[in-house]
Amino acid sequence: MSTSPKSRANCRPAWPINRRRLMPANRTTLFSRLKELGIETVTVEHEPVFMVAQSTALRETLPGAHTKNLFLVDKEERMALVVAKDDTRVDLKALGTNLGLGRLSFGKPELLEAVLGVPGGSVTPFALINDTARDVIVVVDHALMDFAEVNCHPLENTATTRLATPDLLHFIKATGHEPVVLTL
Repeated sequence: MSTSPKSRANCRPAWPINRRRLMPANRTTLFSRLKELGIETVTVEHEPVFMVAQSTALRETLPGAHTKNLFLVDKEERMALVVAKDDTRVDLKALGTNLGLGRLSFGKPELLEAVLGVPGGSVTPFALINDTARDVIVVVDHALMDFAEVNCHPLENTATTRLATPDLLHFIKATGHEPVVLTL
């Protein structure tokens, strides 16, 4: 289900940080790709949600696990996307060590947009559709595996899309990334 985190960590991105994509995928492209993959989803529109704390009301009305997504980078510009259960505490120091990376910190908004094609506040595993160079290591919180369904932003924070948890892993793999499932 997962590759050795340390084997992926030795990869250094082969692109300049200031690289911009001509046209990142939008919701229409994303939903078309999900349909091609046979992945069924339910999407609910809502006011913009930038932080987990703002989504409390949604958690009460939408079934399934809710996620928080962290775009992280080390000093050597190696990147990781962490897809965690909304209440999971992520120890960045331990995670960096476990992945064979240096000290992790939050990636700059410019890098997030250049690599994943989404602005801050809209980080989502669905943005991996834009990482065609496969520069990002993907970490999925093992706690999500206990849920039949998971909720994520569909490339923007004004909606939440629910899908089966195995389908999320299927989508990640279909983008060319091998998710590393870890207990965080």
